[in-house]
Amino acid sequence: MATADDHRTYSIRQLCREFDATARALRFYEDKGLLTPARKGQTRVYDSRDRARLKLILRGRRIGFTLQEIQEMLDLYDRKDHNVHQMAVALRRHRAQIAALKQQLEDIEGAIQTAEDACAWMESKLGEHRPDLLPGAEDYEKLLRARLNHDHHPFKARA
Repeated sequence: MATADDHRTYSIRQLCREFDATARALRFYEDKGLLTPARKGQTRVYDSRDRARLKLILRGRRIGFTLQEIQEMLDLYDRKDHNVHQMAVALRRHRAQIAALKQQLEDIEGAIQTAEDACAWMESKLGEHRPDLLPGAEDYEKLLRARLNHDHHPFKARA
């Protein structure tokens, strides 16, 4: 059964604002065949199907799917079978993407730990041999000089 939202139309500006997308991005998705807005003269008119597809495109891009992968999943849409084939394919791809993203996260966390360990080692060595080269050493030196100057001139008027 069709609802009022099923018959609603949207301008490119409305969809851009709603999804924080650019008009250029929507035109790009149209050029790739992912969106198929109607035309009223030069004006693009998007329907609820285009809006739903845009939502899925943007979600897919955020997850890391290629436009080709998104296109393949969108092409499986079939309201007659309640989209079960589309969902079965999308579910497998989402699970695989989750595994890949978790592996990337683990790799990134490992790289961060390696970099932090390297920084700690270098800071330790610089602290032993050349503390003046440590990050923030100049600010620390200025603070010490200011305190030393103040301590040596206790009766000097403050500005």
